[in-house]
Amino acid sequence: MAVILVLCTFLVFIVIDTILSRRKAALPVAIRTEEEKAEPSGSFVEGFLVPEQFRYHAGHSWLLRERKNVMRVGVDEFAAALLGRVEKLELPKPGHWVRQGQRALGFLRGDQKAEMVSPIEGEVVEINTEVLDNPSLLRKDPYGKGWLMTVFAPDEESTVRNLLPANLVHGWMRDAVQRLYGMQPELAGAVAADGGRPAEDLSAAFPTKHWSELTAEFFLTR
Repeated sequence: MAVILVLCTFLVFIVIDTILSRRKAALPVAIRTEEEKAEPSGSFVEGFLVPEQFRYHAGHSWLLRERKNVMRVGVDEFAAALLGRVEKLELPKPGHWVRQGQRALGFLRGDQKAEMVSPIEGEVVEINTEVLDNPSLLRKDPYGKGWLMTVFAPDEESTVRNLLPANLVHGWMRDAVQRLYGMQPELAGAVAADGGRPAEDLSAAFPTKHWSELTAEFFLTR
């Protein structure tokens, strides 16, 4: 009887030790995952973050491959700064088919509306309800919590072919910022208002130009 009791006690200790070991092993993985999500890696072009793991459309939206044929969509930091203080978003509903290069995303501010073309063709799988409830996430975290939707793209290869080649992204972003400077030279100081990072609301530097017209210049919706 005493031998059985000792064996049972020993078995209990082994089980407890195994559970604790698994928890300790899992913890670093969880921490690394959160750290990776916290800040996308990438470089800065004229003060704007351009993460390397994203693909970009010329209309200033991005794509991130979640799994085969499923892409996450959002706007880049240049677009988010140009949009500034968005009050409401209009996103296609799940099940809706979007076409690459056609208007699909809407941003409202006062009585004006800015639109953006879809960087992908396919069926909308999910929209980010969090950013719908809190549009400020679009500006605060355009590559993270400010994402807009996920899309199932049956012809993934065709979609990717129509995006900007990776080696041209930096030049394209630099050109966009310089075009903006050309419209309002004083804006260069506003963009670098916080240690070289873009101002919160770039369109505020254009009091005489309609917000919707300004965004259309860069979002390919003119």
